[in-house]
Amino acid sequence: MMSTPSVRRISECFVKPHRPIQESNQICQLTPWDMILLSHHYIQKGLLYKKPSTLGDQHDFIENLLNKLKTSLSHTLSLFYPLSGRLVTHKTQDPPSYALFVDCNNSDGARFIHATLDMTVSDILSPIDVPPIVHSFFDHHKAVNHDGHTMPLLSIQVTELVDGVFVGCSMNHTVGDGTSYWNFFSTWSHIFQAQSLGHEHDVPISHPPIHDRWFPNDCGRSVNLPYKHHDEFISNFETPLVRERIFHFSAESIAKLKAKANSESNSTKISSFQSLSALVWRSITRARSMPYDGRTSCKMAINNRARMEPRMAEEYFGNLVQVVGAETTARELLENDLGWAAWQLHVAVANHNEKVVMQSLKGWLERPFIPQFGKLYDPYSVLMGCSPRFNMYGNEFGMGKGIAVRSGYANKFDGKVSSYPGQEGGGSIDLELCLLPHVMTALESDKDFMTAVSVPINLMEK
Repeated sequence: MMSTPSVRRISECFVKPHRPIQESNQICQLTPWDMILLSHHYIQKGLLYKKPSTLGDQHDFIENLLNKLKTSLSHTLSLFYPLSGRLVTHKTQDPPSYALFVDCNNSDGARFIHATLDMTVSDILSPIDVPPIVHSFFDHHKAVNHDGHTMPLLSIQVTELVDGVFVGCSMNHTVGDGTSYWNFFSTWSHIFQAQSLGHEHDVPISHPPIHDRWFPNDCGRSVNLPYKHHDEFISNFETPLVRERIFHFSAESIAKLKAKANSESNSTKISSFQSLSALVWRSITRARSMPYDGRTSCKMAINNRARMEPRMAEEYFGNLVQVVGAETTARELLENDLGWAAWQLHVAVANHNEKVVMQSLKGWLERPFIPQFGKLYDPYSVLMGCSPRFNMYGNEFGMGKGIAVRSGYANKFDGKVSSYPGQEGGGSIDLELCLLPHVMTALESDKDFMTAVSVPINLMEK
């Protein structure tokens, strides 16, 4: 029996910002939104590219690519300098305090890894389930954000396949959320492309990050946690054995879901994503065969930048994400229609305003705590994470448009759904579902769900 190829690390180094970090920027304070993620995993997302068809010498190609990636990364870190630092905890006994911040200067920088894998693009994309080897495309496997005290806050792994290249990024979630992550990734791509065209010096950036961390007026610039040691709030969460599968939904299919949900709820306000989320929630609940009187919930990650008054800029670098959702019994969810479920999600989103955001923050400040990832979600919940609004496929590194987005081991559990834009654009969406094996099998036989799923374009022929 042939053994499965494994990822082999060829080299690693550290990359520092191109310019020295100004003294006033060398310490980055963490806000409550940042610190509540200390026991979560790093963000792990990346893009798969096909090697250019006109490729000559393989060795020269990869060496040239790696050098350009490291050079452009160094310039990008000059803008996103907290990613080159490390976490630091400051404790005092009298008065007792436990505070965390990022030392942006006193570290080796971001890690950069070159690895190889004797597999093809087809080996990654053809299987029905996402192959487990994809987890090896990322550094910081199973690391939690608190590990950023001793581990890099940013690690890039470039994995060379036989006919492709995967660029994977692991970013400490206390430093930034998904909006921050993709702003960094897009800026890196922009600088890479500009430098490839001969712009060797500082490249103008249209959306530079804003590093002035947001603290509410009565919070001050530092938050003390009620702990004496990190063992009191850090635990390692082991993801259960789940199947991971990508389901594609065309723009046409999503438009039909939206029209159906609004028609059934006599509304025009339900969004495309709320309609799709309602379909997923109802379908997974059916597949789980849970007790009819059992409680089930659908939660969605929501960007608080748009909820503040005045609205905060998307370029704000840090965490401003929260979870909203709806809860009901399995009976009520399944005996009502798609429109009813979508309306519950719409109401949850519509009611999430600045007042709600500030109330939740005030409650946390009165009794600060660090939630442990493994205890946040029950067996009957669905969590819609990531966002199809992020510009993922606009990021190119001299190999044309990426052909697939994939993620690592981090922050996965039964019921976790990550949403990505479809590769063809136009409002299409890919959903990465993580489900217990028997639940995934039942979902694959769910007529309502599979009718809405579209046949993806043949990425390997593009």
